[in-house]
Amino acid sequence: MTEGSWNMSNVKQVIQSLGAYLGEVGIEFKKIAWPDRKELVDSTVVVIAFIVILAVVVLCCDKTILFFLQLIHA
Repeated sequence: MTEGSWNMSNVKQVIQSLGAYLGEVGIEFKKIAWPDRKELVDSTVVVIAFIVILAVVVLCCDKTILFFLQLIHA
């Protein structure tokens, strides 16, 4: 039998390993500290505000560069 071939003992070992892995994932999942609703809303507002501010900064930079390029080209 070649080294890369599968037999029932290999399949059983893979299934057992997968079961152990999923069990460990479940244990770690219970340790997660989920944010409450207020914390989630506050964080979302901060992220959206930062995105809007960054978009305005990029817009200003774009318009400034465009203005100077048109000034040079004209």
